[in-house]
Amino acid sequence: MNRFILAACAGLMATGVAWADVTEEDLLNDQATTDQILTNGMGRHLQRYSPLDTLNQDNVKNLVPAWAFSLGGEKQRGQETQPLIYDGVMYITGSYSRLYAIDLKTGQELWQYDARLPEGILPCCDVVNRGGAIYGDKIFFGTLDARIVALDLKTGDVVWRKQIADYKAGYSYTAAPIIVDGLVITGNSGGEFGIVGEVQARDAETGDLVWTRPVIEGHMGTLNGEESTMTGTLNATWPGDMWKTGGGATWLGGSYDAETDTLVFGAGNPAPWNSYLRAAGNPEGTEGDNLYAASRIGIDPSNGEIKWHFQTTPREGWDYDGVNEVVAYTDNDGNKRYATADRNGFFYVLNREDGAFVAAYPFVKDISWADGIDEQGRPIFNEANRPGDPTAAADGQKGSTVFAVPSFLGGKNWMPMAFSQKTGNFYVPSNEWGMDLWNEPISYKKGAAYLGAGFTIKPLFEDYIGSLKAIDPITGEVKWEYKNQAPLWGGVMTTAGGLVFTGTPEGEFKAFNDETGEELWSFQTGSGIVGQPVTWMQDGEQYVSVISGWGGAVPLWGGEVAKEVSYLNQGGLLWTFRLPEQLASN
Repeated sequence: MNRFILAACAGLMATGVAWADVTEEDLLNDQATTDQILTNGMGRHLQRYSPLDTLNQDNVKNLVPAWAFSLGGEKQRGQETQPLIYDGVMYITGSYSRLYAIDLKTGQELWQYDARLPEGILPCCDVVNRGGAIYGDKIFFGTLDARIVALDLKTGDVVWRKQIADYKAGYSYTAAPIIVDGLVITGNSGGEFGIVGEVQARDAETGDLVWTRPVIEGHMGTLNGEESTMTGTLNATWPGDMWKTGGGATWLGGSYDAETDTLVFGAGNPAPWNSYLRAAGNPEGTEGDNLYAASRIGIDPSNGEIKWHFQTTPREGWDYDGVNEVVAYTDNDGNKRYATADRNGFFYVLNREDGAFVAAYPFVKDISWADGIDEQGRPIFNEANRPGDPTAAADGQKGSTVFAVPSFLGGKNWMPMAFSQKTGNFYVPSNEWGMDLWNEPISYKKGAAYLGAGFTIKPLFEDYIGSLKAIDPITGEVKWEYKNQAPLWGGVMTTAGGLVFTGTPEGEFKAFNDETGEELWSFQTGSGIVGQPVTWMQDGEQYVSVISGWGGAVPLWGGEVAKEVSYLNQGGLLWTFRLPEQLASN
């Protein structure tokens, strides 16, 4: 029995919670149902848009703290969660694979689940967790030892716990799951360890595996315990046996487009980083593309079959993961589109029916690895900006160094953008930085880093790195830009009230005018914000929450940038704000 069960029961009786199973229809209507949040992205299309307009540009100045909840203790590392809300309870995940249930009115803890992580876990980029998913009478979330856990919503007791992959081989799991038609669908993490990216679907009630879909060609998918189809064609774009440790981690999770009944997952960098080792035949031809790494992949949620793919960075050699979220939306001209802001610095627009390329626009400055994107959506490579082949070096140990833009942490990394149905614009948290990059010899060893490269990240400009941009997806025009001294690493949310919310590593939680970018409100949270804001209605008032807690990849991998932000304090505090009803008309 969970040690917090008595507190949970007492809290639930006090709030009068009427527990009812969450259905597929509830998930489908998550964006429109403004008193609860059941999915990562505030809707499985990941728009992160709220139709609420009680809180608006005129009265956001009256937003005040309602309560705060401390994650406490020695485990205050990067906090990247998005809160979920159901029947008077808020659910958040924390670093080191923890999950909390919190009374929505008081901020009092109802119960806590703390995964018992084994020794030897191999998380790449901090011990973060980005959130859970609610379905039926359960909440689901992943753990750093590459497991998926189903907990009872009322008590936090474990209903089932299943292994996604072998953590000793470098696998982990940090994303929020996504649920479609009673299936809990997960990706995996570990791209720097020569793992193989995969999407898995399990029965939400039992945890039994229904289908698997590896995302590197040559690997076999499964359906109901039997082999189904091979991903791609063996050795079509990979040489020899390198596909067996080909990377492509699906570490950010996916989105779901209900109108086309399509899951869309991104696949990370191919392994190793050294692209010369992965060249097949003519290294400048498509046979060296290394599918389906650095790609977006449309998947049938019923059986795991691949419907389509779009590769943002073929023959990838800069660690430009293709995992960034794919948002389903309708543009101001009425076109049904997907949008994704890639780590490689280009903002892509795709067709919703088949994932076909529509357009691409640079959204960060001074991109050096490519001179643009051609009419088919393939990059026009600047081969002089590809790090050199170590075998061509005199000592055979280090290829020639290039200064590449953006850095391997990306024009945009994991931090989710938002789409406004009000303006038709995307609000993209980006960073302006580059890197010294060189290739090195490498061979695969289970559980060891599999990079074949060295790097140092450097800022491009003296006065800022972070840049929040409002982008018109029809033209690619940047409507406005907010510049921030430190890198931006937190999520963005938009509302029908004309507001754009995000946080900074300096600890400021901010609201901007969605049309002009004017800063309308700010609150100092005490630690850097790398979490994801949400908003909801409660007792006739609009609330906003965000978690504060500095960490993530920047302090670990940021090179010269990490030194510049070393003064920032870690934390672990969930802030909840409200607009008092009497001040809503001011």
